[in-house]
Amino acid sequence: MAQALLVGRVLVGIYWLYNAFKHFTNIGPLARAAGAHGVPAPELFVVFGGVLLLVGGLSLLLGLFPRIGVLAIILFLLPVTLIMHAFWADHDAARRSMNVIQFGKNFALLGSTLMFAAIPRPWPYSLERRLRLPVRASALT
Repeated sequence: MAQALLVGRVLVGIYWLYNAFKHFTNIGPLARAAGAHGVPAPELFVVFGGVLLLVGGLSLLLGLFPRIGVLAIILFLLPVTLIMHAFWADHDAARRSMNVIQFGKNFALLGSTLMFAAIPRPWPYSLERRLRLPVRASALT
């Protein structure tokens, strides 16, 4: 099971890091889309979202302070899902369909991200374990 957790962490971490890269390299288009949804200071929020994705991706990938990584991803997913993919407000059928898919994907990603918080630490093959960082007992165990 330790190897499955490692492979899953690598895949999920790379997913979030790739999306962080997309945020930092597409600030203009993402900010225009966010602004069209009423997000104030959209450039700032796009950069902040990229930082959250970077922190979350690195944290899960390396197994370093994973609760911080989980929190970063949750702080990214909740507003993006509810604001950017508010399918219930779409009047165009094609746009609504696309946003239903994106909303559902983000909802599933939120659930899978929350599960990382339940895995006892330090994780196998993690930087926390390698560096022998002190880890407080989890409230879930």
